[in-house]
Amino acid sequence: MKNVILSGLMVALVACSAPTEQPIDFGGDACEHCQMTIVDRQHAAELVTTKGRAYKFDAIECMVGFQAAFPDRSAALLLVCDYATPGTMIDASTATFVVSEQIPSPMGANLSACATPESAKKLMDQFTGQALYWSEIPAYLKGKGLLR
Repeated sequence: MKNVILSGLMVALVACSAPTEQPIDFGGDACEHCQMTIVDRQHAAELVTTKGRAYKFDAIECMVGFQAAFPDRSAALLLVCDYATPGTMIDASTATFVVSEQIPSPMGANLSACATPESAKKLMDQFTGQALYWSEIPAYLKGKGLLR
């Protein structure tokens, strides 16, 4: 009887666990939005729903486009690769984004995410660009004609 109760508790704990990042298979996974193979470790992104389903993207702008196209997919996590540490995912809502034509992204929006404002400043000192925050990205993409 104890084993049945313990098994039931284990199933309940697993079912109630918080959504987590799913590793991107660079060179293997395809972008959910544009279907290109994800190879760029500095510009990839991931949306994890409240139910734990992970959608992977080759560029930040693809994730934003996907969100606009499928607003019913409630996101528990919005992750972007940190430009300074390729392949390392960071929370999009706390990232600082650098827009620079000198740093092309896979889909042409030239968006690069930085883990801290200081790392964004270093990137802008090296390349010409401007800093944006997550809340500003959709308007920026709409202004460039890259988002409907």
